[in-house]
Amino acid sequence: MKIDILTVGPVQTNCYIVYNEGNSRALVIDPGDEGKKIREALGDKQPAAVLLTHGHFDHTGGLDAFSDTPIYIHPADDVMLMDAVWSAGSAFGDESPRPAATDYVQEGQKLRLADLDITVMHVPGHTLGSVAYQIGDALFTGDTLFCRGYGRTDLPGGSMEDLVRSVRRLLKLEKNWMILPGHGDPSTLDAERKYYQ
Repeated sequence: MKIDILTVGPVQTNCYIVYNEGNSRALVIDPGDEGKKIREALGDKQPAAVLLTHGHFDHTGGLDAFSDTPIYIHPADDVMLMDAVWSAGSAFGDESPRPAATDYVQEGQKLRLADLDITVMHVPGHTLGSVAYQIGDALFTGDTLFCRGYGRTDLPGGSMEDLVRSVRRLLKLEKNWMILPGHGDPSTLDAERKYYQ
């Protein structure tokens, strides 16, 4: 499995392109901005799906470039694609509407897209519908768990109590998966477990 990382937009959001070498299709995770740049980074690969870890404006700003692609989000965050207050976009001067989601993900759901197996984990706290996607040995955590940090909870739908519960859940996972967060550097579960001891 190959993972290309693009840093996009004014708040430096990590967008991930995930694919198997030799496969003509790829997943796009959190196209936060600069949709044209992300499409160009795909090269000759076709986007099989867009997976959103949550609905905040800085993770969805490039969706216009993928209006022809299935878009997956947790239903609790669906309102953020239509409402700039809920997406926090209005607070940061971004009130552009986003394309509607085509598919919803739920806790424990298994997906197979672009010949990749994906497991969905609902990890509320940063938003009501925050999710992490486990693909291979990588865990795409959005703004739930960062390298030596975690997401804010002062925006609509945020809950520190839920976020603490979600971070603890991720840290208790048995394997040492790579952590690929919504912002900042990658990490590993082992490194984060040591940090939070």
